[in-house]
Amino acid sequence: MLALSGLLLMVASFVWMQLHQAERPVAKPEPRAAKSSTAPKPFAVVVLDPGHGGQDSGATCGGVLEKDLTWDVARRIDRLLNSEGIATLMTRVGDTYVSLADRAAFSNRIRKGIFVSIHFNEDNKPVASGVETYYAGHQITAGSLLASWLPFLWRPLSDSPNPESQNLAGFIQEALVARTRSIDRGTQARQFFVIANVTAPAVLIEGGFLTNKEDISKLASEDYRDQIAAAVADGILRYRDAASQRNSTLAATAGAKR
Repeated sequence: MLALSGLLLMVASFVWMQLHQAERPVAKPEPRAAKSSTAPKPFAVVVLDPGHGGQDSGATCGGVLEKDLTWDVARRIDRLLNSEGIATLMTRVGDTYVSLADRAAFSNRIRKGIFVSIHFNEDNKPVASGVETYYAGHQITAGSLLASWLPFLWRPLSDSPNPESQNLAGFIQEALVARTRSIDRGTQARQFFVIANVTAPAVLIEGGFLTNKEDISKLASEDYRDQIAAAVADGILRYRDAASQRNSTLAATAGAKR
């Protein structure tokens, strides 16, 4: 009887110990914040701005109208960027007139975008030829997220060019020259309304002179317009990659300091 009582006591003690241990919280490693392997994208949308439209034909040469060329090339750029998974928006659809102010306001309502305006040149001297890309010497800056909807909240023009606009212009100009083999007229700062009044990185390209016989002859070719479109798309992709690399470096540096 005594032996049986001892055995029962041992069993009861074992069961109590197991139950007690099951109730105790199990120690777990402290959760660690997952390190992001990718920095934020430098932009989410490319706003393509086919110059002129509607009653505004732009430069003309015989039956060739600048507004038709800008729309044609913008659509080609649009298709190329979409094939790369990049979202795009157009400031005009078809042969419609949109004021410069409306184009800028449209772009300013887009968060994390870049703005690329497409044009073709003219000059009093028919020998003028080549491609060039502009950025604004002074761009409007947004005071807050509401600024794109309420223009009176915009801050005055910046004291110096937007470095991101300069970088974007450089990449596009380099690609234009490489693709088209045209005369390199470089990148320049110019206060064109449509890029000066956009808060995002903004450029305006001039893809050739309608007043130059050689330029207009090349622009009549679909293959050549394909090259212009491919160059602009290339420049945008190179700008994206360079900006992403820069953002990744900055993010890694900031993370190391924490």
